[in-house]
Amino acid sequence: MSIESAKPQKSLVKALRWQLRPLIKLLLKSGITFPFLADLLKEIFVEVAENDFKLQNKEQTDSRINFLTGIHRKDVKRLRNSESDNEAPESVSLGAQLAAKWIGSNKFLDENQKPLPLPRLIKQGGEQSFEALVISVNKDIRSRAVLDEWLSLGIVSIDDQDRIFLNASAFIPEQGYDEKAWFFGENIHDHIAAGAHNMLGEQPPFLDRAVFYDQLSQHSINELQAMAEKSGMTLLRKINRHALELQAVDKLERQVNSKKAEDEAPSRMRFGIYFYNEAEQSSEANKND
Repeated sequence: MSIESAKPQKSLVKALRWQLRPLIKLLLKSGITFPFLADLLKEIFVEVAENDFKLQNKEQTDSRINFLTGIHRKDVKRLRNSESDNEAPESVSLGAQLAAKWIGSNKFLDENQKPLPLPRLIKQGGEQSFEALVISVNKDIRSRAVLDEWLSLGIVSIDDQDRIFLNASAFIPEQGYDEKAWFFGENIHDHIAAGAHNMLGEQPPFLDRAVFYDQLSQHSINELQAMAEKSGMTLLRKINRHALELQAVDKLERQVNSKKAEDEAPSRMRFGIYFYNEAEQSSEANKND
């Protein structure tokens, strides 16, 4: 039976339709049309078939990718020779590292494990200053440039004593479309990857859990959202602190043990939380699919 004639499972198609609705809404509001998305999907289908469906000891061919994806061989050949840009904008990558260190390193935290306000310059606060924080992550970036960008995005504020305060949301900019788009892509990618891993029965399964209730008043929604944000941020900060400590230990161990560094490639992880609510009548479309 060919790939084209095979029918996907109805339950998976239903789940896919429901997943895509908010994404299509975002695309339409952002001026992204179906032809653009169709071209992008072709590129991604070819990329995934190329990298994730190789046969052992055999070179991947245009014909096999055509068979796997149903995409015309001319398009396959063209897309295999094109390059895609998946790199994080430098400001986003640097900002994420700075925020993680600020909320995860004990010297930048108070007795309640909350981010300390940091004097702007080393001459004011020494190693507990904003300037020292930036230097500890990247010596080539001026702290003033980071501060100006973060002030414009609402990530930090500054008081009349020249102290920098990290906002409680910890690097969730109110402005800055590129930054929000980057984290949107990264977070949703890994959540879907975890779910796909579990759907395929791969072991061990990843954590993928949520709490769902309907028939709630707006007052109850507000109370639950506040609880989720408070508890969730506490847990995120705890995991961030421990991950920062483990990362330092693992880096040191790889430097000392060259054999282990060769045999064991570094891995990455992501743990996240989310909260969403909507009026129940908006969910009826899911029941009709």
